[in-house]
Amino acid sequence: MDKWLWAVRLFKTRPLATEACRAGAVSVGELTAKPARAVRPGEVVSVRQGVWVRTLRVVAAPPSRVGAARVPEFYVELTPPEEFAKACEWRVQQALAGTPGEGRPTKRDRRLRDRLFG
Repeated sequence: MDKWLWAVRLFKTRPLATEACRAGAVSVGELTAKPARAVRPGEVVSVRQGVWVRTLRVVAAPPSRVGAARVPEFYVELTPPEEFAKACEWRVQQALAGTPGEGRPTKRDRRLRDRLFG
């Protein structure tokens, strides 16, 4: 499981994928998946990444990590649009929040926010 998650670029490193499995953030069907679990075509995998949950149907298992252009060959995205909206909203909130006690935004911060909101 952890190797598949890493190979299809859901996690940047394999140890991050392993940790997500151990933390219970990855499930196959209704069951929590262990890192060493084998992935079979047709299974539905749910991965919690921060505040949102991605739902994927496994098409195949790549022999090793694949390039971003080849990723769609190995899974079908089943995530509802509401989850993508939730992730976008969370990013905007993080950009606006800043760090407590940080003080007044710099000119660079202001320009980045202006670019983000048009």
